[in-house]
Amino acid sequence: MQLAKLDDTSDYLIAPDPKAARLTRAVAGTDQEGAAVVATVVEERPLTIFLNGQEIVTAMTIGDYPDYLALGFLRNQGMLQASDEITGVDYDEELETVIVRTARKTDYEEKMRKKTRTSGCAVGTVFGDMMAGLEDVNLPETAVRTSWLYALSARINRTPSLYLEAGAIHGTVLCYEDKPLVYMEDVGRHNAVDKIAGWMLSEGVSADDKILYTTGRLTSEMVIKTAMMGIPVLASRSGFTAWGVEIAQQVGLTLIGRMKGQRFVCLSGEARLIRDTDPATVPLEPRRAGRKSAE
Repeated sequence: MQLAKLDDTSDYLIAPDPKAARLTRAVAGTDQEGAAVVATVVEERPLTIFLNGQEIVTAMTIGDYPDYLALGFLRNQGMLQASDEITGVDYDEELETVIVRTARKTDYEEKMRKKTRTSGCAVGTVFGDMMAGLEDVNLPETAVRTSWLYALSARINRTPSLYLEAGAIHGTVLCYEDKPLVYMEDVGRHNAVDKIAGWMLSEGVSADDKILYTTGRLTSEMVIKTAMMGIPVLASRSGFTAWGVEIAQQVGLTLIGRMKGQRFVCLSGEARLIRDTDPATVPLEPRRAGRKSAE
């Protein structure tokens, strides 16, 4: 038995919009036989993020939810503190700029000099002192039912998305038990995660009982961002890096990868898994839902 594509996204709080005009473009070309084709390709545009009067970074992004991206990026880099009063988030579409304003005076000139390029697509960055921030992370020992994992994998991979429309993009989904809540996509998986973080910050959503699902690799950057957000479970269709696994074990993050159809691998947090489903009873995925395992 295979699962069919599901077009209804009404149960999501935020779902992908693969038909949004600004996110993709039709480009004429030819195929392997020289026949004319029209391909749908993902847009990529710069977004410069300011914190008060200081320029922080220019990210390449598809351009949706710039306010959430800016808030989440600053939160995940430790530049926004839990106690900060955010007095404004101003987006200028023409200048492709977001300015996040806080009541607290900020100056991260020294921090900016310590930034380190990471393995993230579209030039992800983490800053030199982020690892030190992990010492204060205390993730809840949230139990995870395998029935939730199977249900989430099936539901998310049947959801209409930019990936299924055009490819060349990553998705990240905030979930509660077996329910996907917010589904963000971007050219870099770190951007998609930052949008989730920005939404959670903006809406005051608790992280203690959430699961973060990503289509990308489980790298050190992804593990650090998830832990800094306070989310206790990170799952992916894709594989792991050794440092990502090591950090997950260090901070007590449940880390699940290579999740496809009936299969998955858990390399951290095994004691928190509740195996309440026989994998043999899980339906196979449709071919069109498949993603490359090395994304």
